[in-house]
Amino acid sequence: MKFQFLQFELSSEIGVLTIDRPRALNALNSEVLEELEVFTREVKQKKDLSVLMITGAGKSFVAGADVKEMINFNREQATAFSKKGQRVFSLIESLPFPVISLVNGFALGGGWELALACDIILMSDKAKVGLPEVSLGLFPAFGGTQRLARAVGLYKAKEIIFSGNVYSAEEAFDMGLGNKVVPHSELVQTGLSLAENIKQKSSLGIRKAKKLIHEEDNLTLQKRLQIESEKFGELFDSPDTKKRMQAFLEKRTAKT
Repeated sequence: MKFQFLQFELSSEIGVLTIDRPRALNALNSEVLEELEVFTREVKQKKDLSVLMITGAGKSFVAGADVKEMINFNREQATAFSKKGQRVFSLIESLPFPVISLVNGFALGGGWELALACDIILMSDKAKVGLPEVSLGLFPAFGGTQRLARAVGLYKAKEIIFSGNVYSAEEAFDMGLGNKVVPHSELVQTGLSLAENIKQKSSLGIRKAKKLIHEEDNLTLQKRLQIESEKFGELFDSPDTKKRMQAFLEKRTAKT
């Protein structure tokens, strides 16, 4: 599989997918999402893959959706973009084998939504995570409003989304986000050790268990995701949203 923004390595039934757009902190634009969708559909068919790990190149896991692209969206384009992200993350979530996210740095907005779509979340002690979309006049719309509440409960999810705060890995773990925080230098080896452990178990048992865990939730999740996309698109009719995104881009440009 050859991609512009993805790197994939497979060894001894353990795959490592690296999102490789470091100059943009691995931000998710339409091209990256398209490649992720193609990759996920193809990798689902692999018989020699027992565990997939996902990480990011450089100092970022995924810094979020690409605001530089989104600022030009109208309502219909924004709704379609949200649906695309939801579709890709739902495909990742529904992969028959376990998926481990190795959160090596910034995992913000769409990046944290990607981690939430994985089965297991391992975080570097240098990771920074959160859903800061409200600062841009937006909200998480790649499934974040739904998966976060399932992960931490209704009230904590509201606090995280409404505040838009960014948290350290330890703070996120204390809120119930993720499985483990490890020293940055040990993140990959920790993931590999866990993957090796899982690989030794019954793949049939694991696949059936994963399907059962998600099956009932997914009956209603898809309808809720549809509403999330529609409401996200409506925000792009607002001058305030465009103003906030423009201010974000200008601030980021001033820092570089």
